[in-house]
Parts: sequence; structure tokens; C-alpha cells
Amino acid sequence: MADSDLQYHVGLSASLIEGARYVLMPGDPDRVPVLSAAFAHSRPLAQSREYRSALAYAEDVPTPVLILSTGIGAPSASIAIEELARLGVRYFLRVGTTGAIQRHIALGDLVISEASVRLEGTSSHYAPIEYPAVASVDMICALREAACALGISHHSGMTCSSDSFWPGQERRDSFVGYIPRRFQGTLEEWRRLNVLSYEMENSALFVVCRALGLEAASVCAVVACRWQGEAVSHDVYAKAKHDLARVAREAVRRHAARAIGRPA
Repeated sequence: MADSDLQYHVGLSASLIEGARYVLMPGDPDRVPVLSAAFAHSRPLAQSREYRSALAYAEDVPTPVLILSTGIGAPSASIAIEELARLGVRYFLRVGTTGAIQRHIALGDLVISEASVRLEGTSSHYAPIEYPAVASVDMICALREAACALGISHHSGMTCSSDSFWPGQERRDSFVGYIPRRFQGTLEEWRRLNVLSYEMENSALFVVCRALGLEAASVCAVVACRWQGEAVSHDVYAKAKHDLARVAREAVRRHAARAIGRPA
């Protein structure tokens, strides 16, 4: 694909991404430089809407690694997946933040999502609600191994993806504080069903990638513990984003090594 075929939303073409097969996908555009710094060297690519991108290089990964922010929520994430798939990207790793609902999970811990509750609408445009939102087993294994090797506290299991930050996650610090009846009591229900945390993109990421024949996984840093309160801890976030970068980079190395038949 030539530069004249630049993808409309992300502002990238196949020649710009130089054959990248992996993409790290933070929500916040300001996390792109942090993720880039985990690699030997990198260079910025484009800034289009919420999609800020960079290309990172490492001797132990056979192709460059694309880093692309997706903004907040499932619709913009699905657009990125569609357009990057057209450019040859095959492995999608979300690197985000999350609010824990289980008491054994601490601020700053990482949550590796094995599957996600589909509490958002985007994924239903790709597959019926009976279709499960599950991550790539190989990529989950690479994330777990990376976190263990780096000594970073982490948990893996089911997460929940909501289309809203406030009512869908049963937050009561919204403008009016009202929770529609549909969502009243749902935080406790998900907790009792062993869901680990809330976020806003995982289920769409998993469903869209599975439906398109791609692989996806997600690792998120815990920046709020919902039994303690609604607020996000900015101090924890400042440290956690560097832990996320280290784990993501190591997971890509391990996954890529196995993909080409080298020992991880």
C-alpha cells in the first residue's frame, strides 16, 4: 500500500509503519512517548485526532513495533484495529488503566485480561452477544511471563468493559450522582462473579480481533480501587505507566521470539 492510500483516521500507511506486525495501544496519547522509551530507539509518526503514533525498534524483535493511542472507549479502538489490519498489523496489545473491584488487588498492580464482559455496544456490530470476548492465549502467556520476569505484581482473569465511565461502572461521583436501575448493584454482582476490574475497551478489542482473524491481549494498571472510593490515583498512575511499558515491551519480545521459533 502506497502513502497515497493513507488510512483515513489513523493517518498511517503500510510504508510508514515499515512492516510492523505488533501494535501497543494506550488510550492516552501522552503515553506514546513513555512506551516508546522502553525500546532501543523510536521515532514519532503521526498525530491524527486521538491517534498519536510512533515506531519503535529493538534488536530482539524482528520488525518495528507500532505504538498508537486510541483515545477513550470502544468505537475509536475498533476503528484503529480495522485500519491497522489493512496495513498488515496482526498482534494488538492494549496498554491501559483500570479500576479494581476485588479487594486483593492493590493500587499499581497490573491486570492481564483473559476475557471481558461485553458491557459495550461496539462489539455487537461485529458478532452477536453470544460470541465470547476472549484474548489470545499465546499473548496472555507472554504478558504473564513478562510480569513475572520483571517482578511486577499482577493478576489475570475476567474484566468488564463499559461504554461509560460513570453509570456503567456504578460510579456515584457523576454530575447528578444518579445510577439508572439497569446498573444499580452491578459492581457487587461482577465482584461476586470474580470479575477483576472495570475499563472501557477490552471486550471490543477481543471480539473485533477474533472476528477479523487477528490476535489481541490487554494489560492495564490499577489506578483506582473501587471499594476505597471513586477517585483515580494520579501518583500511582505516574509510576504504573512505566511498569506497563516494561511489561509490554518484554511481552512483545517473548511472543515474537516464539513466533519465529527462537527460545524466549
